[in-house]
Amino acid sequence: MSLDVPQATLERAERDEVTDAEFVDVVRESLPYAWSVISTVTTDLGAGDAPYADHAVPPPSEAERGQLLRALASDAIRGGLERHFGVRLAFQNCHKVAAFLPSEVDGAAYAEFVSPRGQLLNQSPELRDC
Repeated sequence: MSLDVPQATLERAERDEVTDAEFVDVVRESLPYAWSVISTVTTDLGAGDAPYADHAVPPPSEAERGQLLRALASDAIRGGLERHFGVRLAFQNCHKVAAFLPSEVDGAAYAEFVSPRGQLLNQSPELRDC
């Protein structure tokens, strides 16, 4: 899954004139499922008192799974989303996404979520090939 970059945006990028907002717009348009998941966890995070909010529902198809993997595997995309939403994203499996407040990144909940133990506890046979 690649980004669908409009020609005008590509030309500005070639001249080093693309803004973070333009980049995030390309991500939003190119990866709508990933955008929806990340928007939801950031909205949920803002609505509660917990140090993080997560989304653990498997995507409805491999196309949506691919969008989520693309968004979170790319440093540029992930960083753009984190800056846009003002959160730190964390990812387990092929679909478990969490948004943390930046102030919580040094906390216990973040450390547990991104730990080897946290990763191992979130495995199951049905997720082996996701």
